[in-house]
Amino acid sequence: MSIPPLRERPAHEALARHYSKMEGRHLRELFAEDATRGERFCAKAAGIYLDYSKNRITEETLSLLFQLARQSEFEQRGDMMFAGERINVSENRSVLHVALRMPKGTSLIVDGVDVVAQVHEVLDRMADFATKIRSGAWKGHTGKPIRNIVNIGIGGSDLGPVMAYEALRHELDRGADAAEARPHDEGVKSLRVHNKPLRARKKTLLLYL
Repeated sequence: MSIPPLRERPAHEALARHYSKMEGRHLRELFAEDATRGERFCAKAAGIYLDYSKNRITEETLSLLFQLARQSEFEQRGDMMFAGERINVSENRSVLHVALRMPKGTSLIVDGVDVVAQVHEVLDRMADFATKIRSGAWKGHTGKPIRNIVNIGIGGSDLGPVMAYEALRHELDRGADAAEARPHDEGVKSLRVHNKPLRARKKTLLLYL
């Protein structure tokens, strides 16, 4: 039996009606009515604490969301993803984000190929390259060790390196300056690095110096 389009599922229609009741509510009211919501609307895992109590939600909201997940066959789709089935129907491809996070030694066979082994082969090459950069073994065009890295990217290609850099910046073993250029709508940002002007016309330019 095929799944109806999202907006035609009963839980979605119920959520729309629920939203119309909740959109005008203030968090002060919700906390006044339910002083323990901060203890219930939270989750802990892998050393991370998530507090989602400061959203316009109630127990009814969660119940409706879970109903929508069931009507959308969320769990079944998750099982299909972990099995490597082709759930990306627009491209007729497997969704292999899970393979990127699977430990070495595990396997996920897609079209007769162990994609986890392929992932870790690339990760090992990346680790070897990074080690050579940090140790100075990898030389630049001048024959000197590489000291400065420029990352140009948009979306995840921007946010991923930014997150890693911000998390590790205090572990640097040298005095480091960081200059970050984030464009405005016109797509041009100017800054000075080591007293030299720099202009960028890329959507996002990150400099880790």
